[in-house]
Amino acid sequence: MSDPNCLFCKIVRGEIPAAKVHDDEDVIAFRDIRPQAPVHLLIVPKEHIASLYEADMRHHHALGRMLAIAGELARKEGASDGFRTIINNGRVAHQEVYHLHMHVLGGPESLGPMLSRRK
Repeated sequence: MSDPNCLFCKIVRGEIPAAKVHDDEDVIAFRDIRPQAPVHLLIVPKEHIASLYEADMRHHHALGRMLAIAGELARKEGASDGFRTIINNGRVAHQEVYHLHMHVLGGPESLGPMLSRRK
């Protein structure tokens, strides 16, 4: 199912251009337009799922596919010495687009610590 107003659904439908690096039956991957690292991809299921809160076992194939292609795409884009995956869920996690997506970040330099440690 698709959401007519969702930014990522519009990309999936081809209504908004994106720098695609992967496209298959279940997922699409493209370069982030505001990269936070030399390699910054978004992997998005083609079916509209607002966040992991809404995901269930019906979505296991697309969710597994997202993880399964992350390493290959990271290497192809230049993150050959490590990468990070991030899925933000909800307001507190600063999810900006309410269509489930996974960030793949990497590059030649260290990404630094994942989060600042609280004392």
